[in-house]
Amino acid sequence: MELTVAVSILICLALGCGLVQGVRGVTSAGAAFPETADWIEELSVERYHPMLRLLNEDELAFLRSQPGFTPQLASQYRRQRCQIFRGYLGCLGGDFHRLVMAVQVLMLQAGADRSDLASLLVRNWLAFAGAMGLARVRLVLYRFGIGRVNAAGLLSQFDGMRLALCARVPSAMFVGA
Repeated sequence: MELTVAVSILICLALGCGLVQGVRGVTSAGAAFPETADWIEELSVERYHPMLRLLNEDELAFLRSQPGFTPQLASQYRRQRCQIFRGYLGCLGGDFHRLVMAVQVLMLQAGADRSDLASLLVRNWLAFAGAMGLARVRLVLYRFGIGRVNAAGLLSQFDGMRLALCARVPSAMFVGA
């Protein structure tokens, strides 16, 4: 019984830390905000598609089948892949932060109340922060050979926000901002 409670507490702490990291990654102002809205049309989820296969177990299984494979090689492989994945997470968080700022600018420049944009912003921000936190927790577990990381949900959240913004951005949104 005590072991179950201890494990539950550790899991809750890990999820809490992951959520804090996810929120921190989404809210950190890592990049300058462009003066025109052209960057929104150029922003694509395609740039993050390598995340979908970066931690694929098939490559590690292939390495295990090769002569000379050692557990140290597996550990090094996982560590390097996790570092690369963290880099992608940082870039994705920065791009999402720019999307959030663009929605905020759109709300400020609107002549009327834009509660629809506020709702979109809060809903997508919370979903993305949660997905980012979960990805970070799973990445730590993956590093030690436990479980898998699936970035599809995270990329879907990002692309949903991007598409929602693209549908609402007037052509001269940032001129003079």
